[in-house]
Amino acid sequence: MKLLRVGSAGTERPALLDEDDTLRDLSGIVPDIDAGLLADEAAFGRIREAAAAGRLPGLAAGTEAGAARVGPPLSGIGKVVCIGLNFHDHARETGAAIPEEPIVFMKAPDTVVGPDDTVLIPRGSEKTDWEVELAVVIGRPARYLASHEEALACVAGYAIANDVSERAFQIERGGQWDKGKNCETFNPLGPWLVTADEVPDPQTLTMRLWVNGALRQDGTSADQIFPVAEVVRYLSHFMTLYPGDVISTGTPAGVAMGQPEPKPYLREGDVVELEIAGLGRQRQVMKSA
Repeated sequence: MKLLRVGSAGTERPALLDEDDTLRDLSGIVPDIDAGLLADEAAFGRIREAAAAGRLPGLAAGTEAGAARVGPPLSGIGKVVCIGLNFHDHARETGAAIPEEPIVFMKAPDTVVGPDDTVLIPRGSEKTDWEVELAVVIGRPARYLASHEEALACVAGYAIANDVSERAFQIERGGQWDKGKNCETFNPLGPWLVTADEVPDPQTLTMRLWVNGALRQDGTSADQIFPVAEVVRYLSHFMTLYPGDVISTGTPAGVAMGQPEPKPYLREGDVVELEIAGLGRQRQVMKSA
């Protein structure tokens, strides 16, 4: 299933995009797409049954390309855990050594915005960068997992994330990476939460990003140093993952930081578009904060 949330910020309603690309209203079945839904197999069953029986009313708005705003596909996110330098080609372009263990950092849930919402370039920023990423949404508690099979069983679904980053704040201002990762609007998510049954192998997904129409990133999740199952298993030994937690699993080569000088960092008015096979497409216009 492709689950999404449609409406103005703070008043989104749950919806389903069916096989005919028709937007269906889920508000009569579930109050929202959130941790409670992800942990409730019976609720998922009711959605599937209603969809199969044709009992879900259509919404007048279009899909993510239509008139209505599409919000983040998940509300009440508990935590956003990110993996840095998790693609071989991205490590090469930045001159970094291949990590022996996953590099872990956090983004605050309030950085999450809709897939087509405006992204704000922070005041004083000269090095705002883009990163197309495969986001993993947790659907059941994960604690001290022993195998990759157990890890994938904890995944409710997948979405697109843009791990927007301010490189000077991240690298040149001392301390940890968080200062360059947690600026407002720095985590567009969606348009859909695609349930795990529709992504049988998360290591076969093409990932692309364009800036002002120029292709900048063109990679595949097959190039991940630590695949999705290992990332989930590994993290479960350092923190408990709960339904509604999101993991961003790294970006392929092609970020601005890895380009020759002058590096093409984002400026007001730039348009960023990104897609992952089967997970939809995002589009953001940059604006000064």
